[in-house]
Order: sequence, then C-alpha cells, then structure tokens
Amino acid sequence: MDIAHKTAVVTGGTDGIGLEIARQLMAKGASVIVCGRRADRLAAAAMEGMEAISADLSSADGCDQLVKKLTGRPIDILVNNAGMSGNFGPGEPIDLKRTDQAIFLNLNAPMHLIGALLPGLLARQQAAIVNVTSGLAIAPNGGSPVYCAAKAGLRSFTLSLRHNLKNSNIRVIEALPPVVDTAMTAERTEKKMSAKDCAAEIVDAIVADKKEANVGMVKILRTVYSVSPALARAVMIKF
Repeated sequence: MDIAHKTAVVTGGTDGIGLEIARQLMAKGASVIVCGRRADRLAAAAMEGMEAISADLSSADGCDQLVKKLTGRPIDILVNNAGMSGNFGPGEPIDLKRTDQAIFLNLNAPMHLIGALLPGLLARQQAAIVNVTSGLAIAPNGGSPVYCAAKAGLRSFTLSLRHNLKNSNIRVIEALPPVVDTAMTAERTEKKMSAKDCAAEIVDAIVADKKEANVGMVKILRTVYSVSPALARAVMIKF
C-alpha cells in the first residue's frame, strides 16, 4: 500500500507503539487521526500535526463516541492498537471490573470499530485493518492471564476476518509485538524492544501488504511454535 495521501486512524495513538506508528505513517505522507484518554498526550500529538480525539475505548459508549466523530470521514487505514493489561498476580483477588475493561479494550473495541467503519473502508480503493495483538496470542505466559486471553481472542478474530474479506479491497494485518518499552511494561526488567523499532516493522508490513508482522523476538517464537507448539507454550508460560 502506498501510504501517501491516505487517512489513518490509530487507537491508543498518543503514547508508546501507537504514537510511533502514527509518526511513521505521517512521515510517509498520511493524514493521521489518533485517539487517547489523557489531555496532555492528546495536546502533544496535536502539536505534532495529528488530529487528536479524546476517547475511552474500554466501553461501548466510548467506541460509539469515537465512531460519531469519524462519521463521514474517508478512512483508509484503521490501526487497532489501544490496550491494557488488566492482570493480577499469584494469589491476588481478581478485579472483575478491571478485567472487564481490559477485555473490552483489547478485544471488543477493535470489533466495534471494525463493524462501524467497515462500510467506509470497503468504499475506498485500497484499505487496511491492522490489529495489534501480541506474541502472547501465540503462547501465553503465566503472569498475564487476562491480557493473553484477550489478545488470543483478537488473533482468532483477525484470522477469521481476513478470510471473510479475502476477496475485498481490504488487507487485514495482524501485528504481533514482543515485549516493548512502553508505560505498560515499565515494571518489567528484561530487555525490551523500542516502540520506534516495533512501529517501523508494523508500518513496513502495511506498505508491503503483508498478512502478519511478527515483530522482533516473535519471529523466533513463531519458528519454535511451528516446530513444537508444546515447547513454545512450555517456554512462554514461564516468561
């Protein structure tokens, strides 16, 4: 896909991977609309030349509000990037309210936005839907049960959606990042990929019309999983 002169919507686009995706799409000539919750980050994104919309996508109402603000706009690229962990530690009580919010943001929100924006995307000459899942959608770890479940669900949805739209003008892309240096992973101490480098691989996949962007160390995970799913799961569950 030629990014120039396209209009892209990037959810969670005011920080981390989303912000870097937005910047790199802009650098290739796209008009970019980002959404987020924090006023200071929205203002900073606007200063960089992005259109910034306040939206909390952890509920159906928040998704509906964003869709209303996008009504009538010519959208060519939808990047479903917004996410949260919603996890709990060993022996900790499960915060069901936070769990529900995390599952909605990570899984339901992309489906809501795709459903609402699909007619417009189908009307474009060329379009792309990018769902940002995770290497943990392939094999879960033991410390992120809610996040793993939601991302695995989004991966399954993406695979099915791609088949559903295979004869259309829309390229459905799954991006599977490794551990990336963002606010969500601030407490993790292992080596992390930079958000800028992660975003570069995702944007390259959009340009190349790839079906998947296996980013960084996820390439190794995919190789191991192709040889032995059981081994991949045994390794990742301790990660």
